[in-house]
Amino acid sequence: MSRPSPTVSVMMDAARAAGRRLIRDFGEVENLQVSRKGPADFVSAADKKAEEIILKSLQKTRPGYGYLMEEAGEIVGSDKTHRFVVDPLDGTLNFLHGIPHFAVSIALEREGRLRAGVVFDPIRNETFWAEDGEGAWLDNKRLRVSARRKLNDAVVTTGIPQLGVTGGELFLDELARVRQEVAAVRRFGSAALDLAWVAAGRFDGFWERKLQPWDIAAGFLLVQEAGGVVTGLNKSVPMKGDFVAANTSLAPKLAEIIEGRLKKPAATHPKLRPL
Repeated sequence: MSRPSPTVSVMMDAARAAGRRLIRDFGEVENLQVSRKGPADFVSAADKKAEEIILKSLQKTRPGYGYLMEEAGEIVGSDKTHRFVVDPLDGTLNFLHGIPHFAVSIALEREGRLRAGVVFDPIRNETFWAEDGEGAWLDNKRLRVSARRKLNDAVVTTGIPQLGVTGGELFLDELARVRQEVAAVRRFGSAALDLAWVAAGRFDGFWERKLQPWDIAAGFLLVQEAGGVVTGLNKSVPMKGDFVAANTSLAPKLAEIIEGRLKKPAATHPKLRPL
């Protein structure tokens, strides 16, 4: 299957329409009116407009469906079996700082199960999409997760807790353990794209904590349909936002390291001396 279903086509159209608006606003990023929701957690006029575009597009073609959206929150529809999970701009801080790495993410749940997902990268004009049981795709190219089996060959990505978010010390401990075992660790700032790139085999794995459903829903399906797995950390449910995503060989190994179950001392964090 290299052609999306009508429902996925609708999702792709909505994501691309929002992406075109984001590209326009990205060129005017210094002039955007930005309000602040909390420390290092911004919402811009671009977020809201992109979300409005997605909502209008999806409501026109799939009336009655419910929504879980980053900005608008939950919208209950007359159809209780279907819900779209939407992040109109994943990578807001990148966007607002002129860093060209962000995405639009749309997933569809049917009866509580992920059935379809789209992650659109407007900068690179790449559309990642997946359907339950039909595989993961980049436009019309089938995706497979990385085949690497050795941690010391793997490049993994993660997210660093931002200002005002707890968990910084835990992250440093996890990072210290992981960096002793893998080839390299990267931090790009968009969980949706991190997961899409794991599905595409560009990254060998990804872990993060405290993410929201709209950050990860589409990406989870992409990874799973590309032959990978998503594993909850510390017995958590992955959709709660604490997870590892990788191929079936690396995922349990990464989870073991991150959770500190690998019997190997973590690196210390030397204190910096003033110059």
